[in-house]
Amino acid sequence: MSSARFLLDVNILVALCEDEHIHHERVMRWFDASASAGWGICTYAETGFLRLMTNPKVGDHSFEEANAILAELTLLPGFRFWPIAYRWSDLVQPFATRVYGHQQIVDALMFGLALKESSIFVTLDSAVRYLAGREFAAHILVLE
Repeated sequence: MSSARFLLDVNILVALCEDEHIHHERVMRWFDASASAGWGICTYAETGFLRLMTNPKVGDHSFEEANAILAELTLLPGFRFWPIAYRWSDLVQPFATRVYGHQQIVDALMFGLALKESSIFVTLDSAVRYLAGREFAAHILVLE
């Protein structure tokens, strides 16, 4: 079980690291105020971060640069890596009836992981609220 309170979505990681990102200041304010409660990332967040940060239209970093940025993030206070030890179907089972499309697959996994760990999934994607519904709304934080 993770001791981190917050599981960060890929969009949060990118906004955190890219000064020019439209949500950089908002995410930095939240991170500065909340990271001490414990935060983490999983393999999917790492992979998505590297994919976006090396995309010329998003981060435009070399792989080496993006990987170094990721490594630096993991040195920040409160960081914990979240291994995924569950099947996708087990993680999304509590809200599976609300998964309706291909664009929700990874969000559903990450939200399900946060739910399984009694933690909070932090994202910029307000559509993720639908997955949570009222029943699990306390496990979603959309930075708006």
